[in-house]
Amino acid sequence: MTIVDAPPAAAAAADASVRWHPGGSFDLLQTVGIIMRGNGDPSFAAWQDGVWMAFTTPDGPATLRLTAAGSGQDTHVDAQAWGAGADSAIASVPALLGSGDDWSGFDEEAFHATLPRIVREARRRNLAVRLPTTGRVVDSLVPTILEQKVTTVEARRGYRYLMYRYGTAAPSAGRHSPSGLLVPPSASRWLTVPSWEWHKAGVGPQRSATVMRTLRSAVALERLASLSAAEAGAKMQTIPGIGVWTAAEVVQRTHGCPDSIAVGDYHLASYVGYALTGRKTDDAGMITLLEPWRGHRQRVVRMIGLSGFRKPTFGPRMTIQDHRWH
Repeated sequence: MTIVDAPPAAAAAADASVRWHPGGSFDLLQTVGIIMRGNGDPSFAAWQDGVWMAFTTPDGPATLRLTAAGSGQDTHVDAQAWGAGADSAIASVPALLGSGDDWSGFDEEAFHATLPRIVREARRRNLAVRLPTTGRVVDSLVPTILEQKVTTVEARRGYRYLMYRYGTAAPSAGRHSPSGLLVPPSASRWLTVPSWEWHKAGVGPQRSATVMRTLRSAVALERLASLSAAEAGAKMQTIPGIGVWTAAEVVQRTHGCPDSIAVGDYHLASYVGYALTGRKTDDAGMITLLEPWRGHRQRVVRMIGLSGFRKPTFGPRMTIQDHRWH
């Protein structure tokens, strides 16, 4: 059970604030870290004084600071927000921190006993992790499209470039929050990015066209947050350029989906195969391996990732291409 109550008096400097109780152990960065697009993400900062995020709400831009304290049943998270969207940001905090993420079926003794040893041990060490629900489809979809069929380094470099060019300063940036914190562009702002800026960002015409085509339906996209993860993912895939991989990566963040698997990922199938069988496999093989835990397949993959397992490496890595100056 989670509890939300009044914030401490020290939060008075914020436009809105709340104290949230997860009802048990809780790891803040491990939970919300999946939202961050690399250590250089201008909209996300993990500092000693808390985790900072900037984003747009239906009421306007907001800066959100999250600070966890306590342990066990006494754990709590203090949330403070600034900007026109402060109230909306605070209202989103429980879901963002995984209040709706129910691990009871996964942890039930009979089910837990069916899990591979690597997953059981990882879960035992990571009882404080939850799957976040942002509800912000556009903010998740754009950087995910940029990650299609390129290395993570290329995608995040391009995203940072575009953020610095088209993002806006977060509310209270430089006063209460980190000075470089930026709010990601709105859908209408993304639609103003000219072709040469996409090129300078290293984003090819296929991916930039997918972003532009997708964001022309931005209002309908944001409504997907109110649907189930399965429905939202299926509707996303009706847009040309949005496939299973992209939809899965999005709903893992927007809906806290415990089951969506990023089929088509360059590394994931091989990684899961080696972790569970000691052998490489393909997407079909990965789906077969994970089938016994349908409904919790993303939890299984997340636990493998938190186990510290590293698969063997063979041959050259994918070459990082840079066509920005061609």
